[in-house]
Amino acid sequence: MTDEIVAGTVTITGHGGDELEAYLAKPTDDTPRGGVVVIHHLPGYDAATKEMVRRFAVEGYNALCPNLYTREAPGADPDDAAATVRAAGGVPDDRLVGDVSGAADYLRALENANGRVGVIGHCSGGRHAFLSACSLDLDAAVDCYGAFVVNDPPEAMKQMKPLLGLAPQLSCPLLGIFGADDQFPGPDEVAVLAAELEKHGKEHEFHTYAGAGHAFFAVDRPSYRPEAAKDGWERILDFYARTLSA
Repeated sequence: MTDEIVAGTVTITGHGGDELEAYLAKPTDDTPRGGVVVIHHLPGYDAATKEMVRRFAVEGYNALCPNLYTREAPGADPDDAAATVRAAGGVPDDRLVGDVSGAADYLRALENANGRVGVIGHCSGGRHAFLSACSLDLDAAVDCYGAFVVNDPPEAMKQMKPLLGLAPQLSCPLLGIFGADDQFPGPDEVAVLAAELEKHGKEHEFHTYAGAGHAFFAVDRPSYRPEAAKDGWERILDFYARTLSA
């Protein structure tokens, strides 16, 4: 861990060569570091997500969160940007992969990068983390209660589709963190995903917490479950220590 970090807004190149706003936090020393792409949740590129980026930096990683809504709502309040993207049916999957690829490239190009990059996301970001790990060459992926990996999304989210068929393409170890009381995804969906990964010999580690529903990591919501979140964070950091160290 280190308290000496620097954080702020940068510009990265995303899908199709588009310039995107992104939030970067990293330790200030020259020690080689692994990188973490933090994929924000559906509510957007918000303060809670940026706090997570800074935490990863304190824990010793270079961390970067691309603003996936830059195109639709540049400079907008996170709530307004999220409403605009929801109305459009969500972020297109191909664009998401291109944006995460650009974020990973940015992290690998940092002077103190060790060349290893992982992804993490919560809610829609968890789905996006799985999609990224099945579409790009990554070193680790963390899916925190990613919805609609197995089941069909609601009609309003027309840009999304189930991702189970991509399981054979998973490029890296996958850590899954879920709540037993969640409905999106429910425990039955988690079991289907685990079975599919097992069938294809894909390295994965799933943990489901009793008494926890959706968004139990969110400290600013009634859904927050401190014990589950604490244990989940410990598992995430242990997982990255094993997968992102040079």
